[in-house]
Amino acid sequence: MITRILTLFIAMALTWLPASQVLAGYGDGPGCGLGSDLIGKSGSKDILHQTLASSTNQIASQSFAITSQTWGCTNNGHFASLEHATVFANLNFDNLSQEMAQGGGEHLASLATILDVPAEQQAEFFALTQEKYPLLMQAGKESPAVMIKTLDDAMVAHPVLAKVSLTR
Repeated sequence: MITRILTLFIAMALTWLPASQVLAGYGDGPGCGLGSDLIGKSGSKDILHQTLASSTNQIASQSFAITSQTWGCTNNGHFASLEHATVFANLNFDNLSQEMAQGGGEHLASLATILDVPAEQQAEFFALTQEKYPLLMQAGKESPAVMIKTLDDAMVAHPVLAKVSLTR
């Protein structure tokens, strides 16, 4: 009976914790989050402390900590820019569609600013959106989020705009 309970407990623990958390003693440990902030401050690098910190990170939503830059987590701002660009594209899709076809305009300039395209590279950005217009509009039929992802993929492949791409 005890063997069955122990086996069930181990199976549940291994299912609940991803392998990276079970093996938290390897690499940089549990990363950032509430657990790392509370338990990781003890300075102990043993597997028990790291596993507890990692488990707490999982329970306390480490993804929230990363996007909100709390509990010792930081990001480079690209996630927020990508989300803002998607919301903007959703609200202004028709205007963006026209301006991408024309190769410029107020809404397209605003999108470039949201995507952190420097002013001196916006002409390249406008030309890229005009060149990739059919591809972008096809992606936009699926959703504005897919259009933004397709645009970012095009920026990655562009010799000048690759430096400002959100997924570089």
